[in-house]
Amino acid sequence: MSDPLLAIRNLCLEFRAAEGWVRVVDGVSLTVREGETLALVGESGCGKSVTALSIARLLPSPPSRIAGGEIRVAGQDVAAMSSAGLRSIRGGVVSYVFQEPGASLNPVFRVGRQIRESLQLHRPDRATDDEVVRLLKLVGIPAPETRARDYPHQLSGGMQQRVMIAMALASEPRLLVADEPTTALDVTIQAQILDLLRDLKRRLGMAVLIITHNLGIVGDLADRVAVMYAGQVVEEAPAAELLRTPRHPYTRALMQSVPELGRASERLRAIPGAVPAPGRWPSGCRFTPRCPVARAECSGNPPSLDTDGLRSVRCPYWNS
Repeated sequence: MSDPLLAIRNLCLEFRAAEGWVRVVDGVSLTVREGETLALVGESGCGKSVTALSIARLLPSPPSRIAGGEIRVAGQDVAAMSSAGLRSIRGGVVSYVFQEPGASLNPVFRVGRQIRESLQLHRPDRATDDEVVRLLKLVGIPAPETRARDYPHQLSGGMQQRVMIAMALASEPRLLVADEPTTALDVTIQAQILDLLRDLKRRLGMAVLIITHNLGIVGDLADRVAVMYAGQVVEEAPAAELLRTPRHPYTRALMQSVPELGRASERLRAIPGAVPAPGRWPSGCRFTPRCPVARAECSGNPPSLDTDGLRSVRCPYWNS
């Protein structure tokens, strides 16, 4: 089997704070193969976004640093790359789509110009008005010739996110990282953006890493799902299997908090408490203070991520 497009091994990320270096990601391992979609799921504060930003070393250093592990993109060691090497993979291999597109687009430039800038950086021979229009049409924007002359404030939130996706695709990346791409959008537009990502993946053959706190949106989009909690991966499995039979108590709690069509009206189960802050992680299993099935042993030695075929889970008691 060929090497994965993205391979993260035992990654540890730290940020400098008043009390010293604080670990925010602790021993995370992930892989994404060509043409595959991996969903990285968890509550805010679990370390999903900083893990994604570290792929192309977009975290400022200082105050951040890679304290251990490795990140390999298309076989290259990202941690050892020079500035020129990083520029070659940023956009050219890995492109990002962030949440809240209105905050990412420059309000004083027309959207066509902003897409053209990406083309000039990565595909200067295609930095033309025709290519800008083609990209806008690719992401489903009607009247693309007209919309290319609009400023961001003239577009709806859904249209702005489509422009961001067009900018990300301008460099023809092999891996698209979509960080909460539907968070600021209403439910109908969320569905349209997810349908668009699914269609683009099929048509362009690129890999996708989608980051979300909502397990409800990954069923039709992801091939595999990795669930993060307090800086660690606590479960990973093929999407269909994880949604059918979640193993880790945290994964089950996330699924119970998602409303289902056709389910009898009842109050959704909330997860008590909050994700512990980095540097204040509990001993043993980090989910213990919030876990409905925790036992005394869970506060002892930290559990390892045990692998069983294509599935991994960080809970020794998941099957008991």
